[in-house]
Amino acid sequence: MTLTAPGCGMGPMLAQDVQNRLLGLEGVDDVSVELVWDPPWNQAMMTEAAKLQLGLL
Repeated sequence: MTLTAPGCGMGPMLAQDVQNRLLGLEGVDDVSVELVWDPPWNQAMMTEAAKLQLGLL
């Protein structure tokens, strides 16, 4: 998972939330969330719904 910035204080909480939600799916027994910085995050990675919520479309 790529965050918007390396210093994002929410990184550990976001990774834990993703892990918890995936583990809540039927048939998912193990999850490993890795924070990466390559490729760097950019707005093109956002869904259209996310862009609409942020007023980018």
